[in-house]
Amino acid sequence: MPESDSSRSRDTLTRTVDVAVVGAGVVGLAIAWSLARSGRTVCVIDPDPAGGATFAAAGMLAPVSEFHYREENLLELMLASAALYPAFLRALAEAGGSTGYRASETLVVGVDSADRQALADLHDAQRRNGLLVEAITLREARSREPMLSPRVSCAYRVRDDHQLDPRVLATGLLQALEALAERAGRPGSVVTQRAAGLIRADTEDDDSAIVGVELVDGTRIMATEVVVANGLSAPGLAGLPPSLSLPVRPVHGDILRLRVAERLRPLLTSTVRGLVRGEPVYLVPRDDGTIVIGATQRENDSAVVSAGGVYQLLRDAQEIVPAVAELDLIEMTARARPGTPDNAPLLGRVAASGGAPVAGLIIATGFFRHGVLLAPIAAEICCGLVEGAHDARWDAYRPDRFPDS
Repeated sequence: MPESDSSRSRDTLTRTVDVAVVGAGVVGLAIAWSLARSGRTVCVIDPDPAGGATFAAAGMLAPVSEFHYREENLLELMLASAALYPAFLRALAEAGGSTGYRASETLVVGVDSADRQALADLHDAQRRNGLLVEAITLREARSREPMLSPRVSCAYRVRDDHQLDPRVLATGLLQALEALAERAGRPGSVVTQRAAGLIRADTEDDDSAIVGVELVDGTRIMATEVVVANGLSAPGLAGLPPSLSLPVRPVHGDILRLRVAERLRPLLTSTVRGLVRGEPVYLVPRDDGTIVIGATQRENDSAVVSAGGVYQLLRDAQEIVPAVAELDLIEMTARARPGTPDNAPLLGRVAASGGAPVAGLIIATGFFRHGVLLAPIAAEICCGLVEGAHDARWDAYRPDRFPDS
């Protein structure tokens, strides 16, 4: 005889917190930690914390050199988040969390005449938008980075674009989050399971408040607020408002990690972003003596490392820093980032059919290339929403802005 609904409900494990955060990438972890710092009880739900796009991210805090044509709508958000980073990292360090931060600047270089023209045009657009980018001579560029290739034909200095190691940052956020929970006598703030769906207060009402998250094993995490921050998996959650479209698409990228031999250290002291015959490439030095190389972007069905992508990255990186050929290739990783139709995040509350927001639900996904950079502002916006605040500056990123997608 099948068991009754009442016996199933008695056997179901239930836990109650103030906020449940679905997704433990750098954005979800930043939101969770910021909410926990405010004194709220928080539960983060993810089967593989920091194992998705965060694991592969290069971690450039670069609102200026990440500026792209036709993405001017993102600039204010990126600059605001970069301004929050010093206090965000300081608070994390004071809490005993690692940050992986480096204050080194960024050099932007080009190789051939077309690259020079493209970077000059970009420089003009950056200046028109009030961004500080300094054209420097090749002699000065090589005095800063002696390993630059003689093929480099132009250079720009971006003093305020820095970087951090996202893996180190994610580890620090996890440690700080758990430390807060232990001090409050509630250890186990991270649940390594997959969320199956959201729990509505009234299962017959599509606009009723969200009051928790159900896990794949049947466990129910009841919460006053639920933050959906699980990237590409967000649209697959059961219980989302049926009128809500979350048009995130996978944009795959390959990233390489190479070890620099002692005799070549430091290979680079700055982050170097290059344009090589029209193709972007970046080289990011780490404190552990490794270099991260990336910039490929493809929208196909393959989630594995692309042989062509690896070839392109190594080829173009050597055009800028020939000594890359002498490094040890120790890791090749591919991950998909959640892109949106306008490449801007889906961030905020969702309007119900009557126009008022669905209670208890906040969306924070679709950060595409900018998840690490935008983590502090995402945390600030979500904390404000939980506290009942509304900042009209960020209405352009509402998660329900694509109703017909």
